[in-house]
Amino acid sequence: MSELILIAAMIILLVAGLQAAMFLMKGWLQFSGQREANDLKLAILNERLQFAAMTRNAEQKVLDHGWSGLRKFKIAKKIPEGGSISSFYFVPHDGKPLPPFQPGQYLTFSLKVEGHQRPVVRCYSLSDSALQRDYYRASVKRVSPSGAASGHFHDNLEEGDIVDVKAPSGSFYLDMSEHSPVVLIGGGVGITPVLSMLKSIVDAGSKREVWFLYGVRNRQEHIMFDELRQIDADNENVRLHICYSSPLESDNKGEDFHHDERVSVDLLKRLLPSNNYDYYMCGPSAMMSSITKELNQWGVPDNRVHIEAFGPASVKAQKQPAPEQVKDVKEPEFEVTFARSGKTVVWTNAIGSLLDLAEDNGIQLDSGCRAGSCGTCVTALKSGEVNYIDDPSGEPEVGTCLACVAAPSSTLVLDA
Repeated sequence: MSELILIAAMIILLVAGLQAAMFLMKGWLQFSGQREANDLKLAILNERLQFAAMTRNAEQKVLDHGWSGLRKFKIAKKIPEGGSISSFYFVPHDGKPLPPFQPGQYLTFSLKVEGHQRPVVRCYSLSDSALQRDYYRASVKRVSPSGAASGHFHDNLEEGDIVDVKAPSGSFYLDMSEHSPVVLIGGGVGITPVLSMLKSIVDAGSKREVWFLYGVRNRQEHIMFDELRQIDADNENVRLHICYSSPLESDNKGEDFHHDERVSVDLLKRLLPSNNYDYYMCGPSAMMSSITKELNQWGVPDNRVHIEAFGPASVKAQKQPAPEQVKDVKEPEFEVTFARSGKTVVWTNAIGSLLDLAEDNGIQLDSGCRAGSCGTCVTALKSGEVNYIDDPSGEPEVGTCLACVAAPSSTLVLDA
């Protein structure tokens, strides 16, 4: 009997010991899991604090070294990238420090081009890390056949030449203080601003999840090849996907590129675990229009889709209504007077923007981005009203309009 009691007591002690051990193990696991979660939160907090400190320093540098108007820069390097694109490295001619910029912003150049009485103004995205303080890099594609500015860059400007530049600007940029995952999409030379975003993320040591998709026709047009491969190899948080829409026989899938198709939302659905990302995109207008529409259909909110568009194509793509929409409807016509030029002309929807109207009639207006971003084409309204074909990046001052994306909604008199 005493043996049975002893055995029962031992069993009770063993069960109690196991329960205690399980309780301690559960507590340890909870503590360990909580500690890991806290460590992750602390890492994110430290990253944000570090970037906040960097931002404060950057803001102070802007105050100390920023400039208004034009500043002279020397071309330190000119590097052919392939695909009719060359990268230009600019350093201040006066030797003073450079102010920082936001990744995704652009420089505005005022160029003295032979055959043009007035300076040719153009905007080109900064294509290197925003944490790079020694130079600005802009990558310029030759536009054929009549690209006055791009042709000037490629044919006439060499290392040591001086150009006039406005300070970095633009509302299309990545908020580096955020930690949310991002999808960066570049098409053709539109890779430049999103590459700046990518390089800024990795240079900051951020572990932010990044999906980088780059679409070109083939290896011959694939720029920044080695740069992208190195970033992909060195950073576990970066997922690089290269798309060739028309690969050559010599292009090797799996080595040169990953997908023999265009960048599309269908591809994103196959790659991404969800649609819960911020999307930044720059490229041909047809690509951006299609992807933006399909992202919206996929349930991505408008405020999480950010696009950059340079050039008239992005605007004109929206000017031609479908035939069924205009059947038996008279197209609006408005008289537009350019007061200083002494010309009155008729605008129709087919013409496009006020800038297009001016150029069609031999009237010179300053312009840069041609997409409502840089503000170079701001023009005073003496009378009348306008609406916008594309929403400008910022609201122009009362009594003015951005001619590159504005169209008349009444008879108009411009101070131009």
